[in-house]
Amino acid sequence: MTGAIAKGRVLIIAGSDSGGGAGIQADIKTTTALGGYAMTAITAITAQNTLGVAGVHEVPVDVITQQMRAVLEDLGADAIKTGMLYSSAVIESVAACLEELQVKAPLVLDPVMVAKGGAELLEGSAVEALKAELIPRATLVTPNLPEAEVLTGLSIKTPDDQARAGEKILSMGAHAVLVKGGHGQGELVTDVLISTDSERQDFTAPRIDTKHTHGTGCTLASAIATRLAQGCPAPVAVVDARAYVLEAIRTAPGFGHGHGPLNHVHTLPKD
Repeated sequence: MTGAIAKGRVLIIAGSDSGGGAGIQADIKTTTALGGYAMTAITAITAQNTLGVAGVHEVPVDVITQQMRAVLEDLGADAIKTGMLYSSAVIESVAACLEELQVKAPLVLDPVMVAKGGAELLEGSAVEALKAELIPRATLVTPNLPEAEVLTGLSIKTPDDQARAGEKILSMGAHAVLVKGGHGQGELVTDVLISTDSERQDFTAPRIDTKHTHGTGCTLASAIATRLAQGCPAPVAVVDARAYVLEAIRTAPGFGHGHGPLNHVHTLPKD
């Protein structure tokens, strides 16, 4: 009997979460659980747990691009996923490296700005760099409601507001935008997908009453990137990724005293 073989190489450019619930750790777990092959370029080291972020320590920019080069020049990538980038210098260097190496793989851009506990994970001065350097390269941008408001300057209260924000981010050069509704109110959560080549799609599900949602954004973006790397069209990748995340939230293990991690391994065989 032989085991499964990983399909779909995903280069993840993001920060490390020592608690394992978000960041690089969640990204690797997600890609692996969905049958892909995860590779990384770590942008920052955070000291954090389910209660919050105690410290953020930047990785030198040249080390970040050295990691990217090492992966892309040897292993290659079928998709790129970015998470915490933290500063303008990192954003500009990542964009320049992708340009220099002529990377054509789809890019899933998760514009990580603030941690669940409120810690800043993207400097305010870096927002314009993100809009100028990486959003125009993005196959899909996955902002939550606060991130979409920062990127667009719009107030977002309804799915129609989400669609308007998505259209504005499309105008910055992105190919598609998934504006997530998890930070909203009400018993239902709606994510809105806006694309340059298809009609608006709304994805609605009942809100799960739990505090164990740490890393949902990282997990969703990495799940989408993995499915894109495996050849799925974007709408199918979004559907698959949302189903994976919803089950990971529903079966969360309950670790920690704060916002706990998801159950990334629910796809693995049960005993």
